[in-house]
Amino acid sequence: MTTPSSADLDAARLLLTRMGLSPEDLLAAPAARPPVPTFAEYIPIVSAAVTDGTRRVYGSYWNRIDAHWGHRRLDEPTPSEIKQLVEHVKINVVPRRNARGGRSAGEHLIAALRCLYRHAEDDRLIDPADNPASKVAKPRRLPSTRRAVADTRLAEINHVAATTGNDPALDSLILRLHTETACRRGGALALRPQDLDPDQCLIFLREKGETVRWQPVSPTLMTHLRHHANQRHAPRDGQLLRYTDGRPITTRRYDHLWTRIGKHLPWVATQQISTHWLRHTTLTWVERNFGYAIARAYAGHINQHDDAGTTTTYIRASIHEVAAALAALTGEPHPLA
Repeated sequence: MTTPSSADLDAARLLLTRMGLSPEDLLAAPAARPPVPTFAEYIPIVSAAVTDGTRRVYGSYWNRIDAHWGHRRLDEPTPSEIKQLVEHVKINVVPRRNARGGRSAGEHLIAALRCLYRHAEDDRLIDPADNPASKVAKPRRLPSTRRAVADTRLAEINHVAATTGNDPALDSLILRLHTETACRRGGALALRPQDLDPDQCLIFLREKGETVRWQPVSPTLMTHLRHHANQRHAPRDGQLLRYTDGRPITTRRYDHLWTRIGKHLPWVATQQISTHWLRHTTLTWVERNFGYAIARAYAGHINQHDDAGTTTTYIRASIHEVAAALAALTGEPHPLA
């Protein structure tokens, strides 16, 4: 590379002056960015990059975004247009008895958009300062109407599950599993025979956010889980909960279970009791009797971000303390308690 002469430099300065530029303008010029794709082009890319759980939650909202803005580039919608789309989704949400004016749909739509734009920032398609989704606040989440179910009511639920339906053994096992472990539906459906540790009465739960934990269970529940897996020929690395013909269950089994229970117990249908109420019931009992730290560990919230403060770093409960709480809950001794 040859050194420019004084004449060359003078010519370059003259050219910049005529263009109304300075050398500093050249240094500050933004780097070239890839062309900004449309929503129709970019949504499949993000969908393939996220986890199955994220795709399941945001998929329907990405479809709505694609239907409205599929032909538009990511850098075209403004915050005001996003707010308009949120209101459109809230107004046209499928009405349910527990609906709250479409607040949840609006919240999920904004979250789905933020996920798209977060990936666009990482791919250097847009500048963080130009992210319109970050400028739109989510609707304030209202307190949940779920609460702990009274012991007598819980006994009624278990009685109906064990005496009605085409597979009482399966339904009773599902309710016992959720009551003992306070796991979510996803954790129960992901359970495999290889996740059972009968010697220490532990099961390996894999739940939302890719969280995993070993959860104590009673010897009685462990016996029934193993018997169920053997009787219904569940593969060691396959889903444990299955129908009598060996097919793995899905969330539809939960829906049918609670619909049936609601027909026999009208208060269940009226209050829209669901499996997550069992989680509330167990964790409330554990917190009242063993304290916040053990309830937090029991719920599998150990590594979750929350607003409880840094004190939680020092009050983490051990698996032995969780096992002690379970032993008190079930009235059965546990190997780790």
